[in-house]
Amino acid sequence: MDVRRLELLRELGERGSVIAVARATHRTPSAVSQQLKVLEREIGFPLTERRGRGIALTDAGKALARTATDIAVALQRAEAVWNEFVVAPAGEVTLATFPTAGQMLLPGLLREVGAHPGLTLVASDRDPSVPGFAALTNDFDVVLGHSPNGVRSWRGSGLALEELMVEPLDVALPPDHPLAARGTLEPADLVGETWIGVPVDFPFQQVLTEIERITGEPPLVAQRFSDTRIIESLVASGAGVAILPRYTAGSSVARVAIRPLVGISAERHICTLMRPENAERPSVRLVQDILRREAARIGSS
Repeated sequence: MDVRRLELLRELGERGSVIAVARATHRTPSAVSQQLKVLEREIGFPLTERRGRGIALTDAGKALARTATDIAVALQRAEAVWNEFVVAPAGEVTLATFPTAGQMLLPGLLREVGAHPGLTLVASDRDPSVPGFAALTNDFDVVLGHSPNGVRSWRGSGLALEELMVEPLDVALPPDHPLAARGTLEPADLVGETWIGVPVDFPFQQVLTEIERITGEPPLVAQRFSDTRIIESLVASGAGVAILPRYTAGSSVARVAIRPLVGISAERHICTLMRPENAERPSVRLVQDILRREAARIGSS
């Protein structure tokens, strides 16, 4: 079997269509289809089947695609060992992050990467939807995601996962709000407040769900935004209260009061997600090491 054909089969399983595989591997759709047919002849089993208007892997195809992942990891590991023997980590590493993680981690990460000649980091920001971040590993070497449950949110994805840090989620209040005089807040203190929330599939929403479970009162959410800077601005203007991450809250020009929330689990777990073979590359491992140091520094400050 040709390893490159196995990789195309794996890409088909990950991306779901021949056109998407062709685009990702810089081939034509007909070239991808031809290579997959050659692989089927070599194997002697049907590897794909029609499903609606598209194409999907058969059980045999799925099993062989899993083998392709193992082979890709082994090849990258062998290349990493050789690169460590003859050269320093080099090349381009691509990274996708949700905005507040980029705000926290990218300045230090880019500064340290810049100290390594030949190594380049190309970063991009994405909205922090938990399920969608796993799919970004198809196009980025390192993906920064967050969830209330840490790496458990992505278990079973076949990805290399690591938790970088746990960040508390605090209550943001207008500076003149009566609750701003308190050192800490409990869920009962927030009954009846107007909230500036996040989209319902974002991790912060779980805190409001937990407040409702404890108090028995559904929070009144007046507005929902994915951008924490907009949320901060509205809180500062007196439009409501919000849940914001501790290490980046209050960093905008808007002035808000930040108070810890006790009696409830209010935190997010920031994790890295990678394809297993990418995690073996020396350049990616170096970026991961720097991310660990930055996360530790921020968490201890």
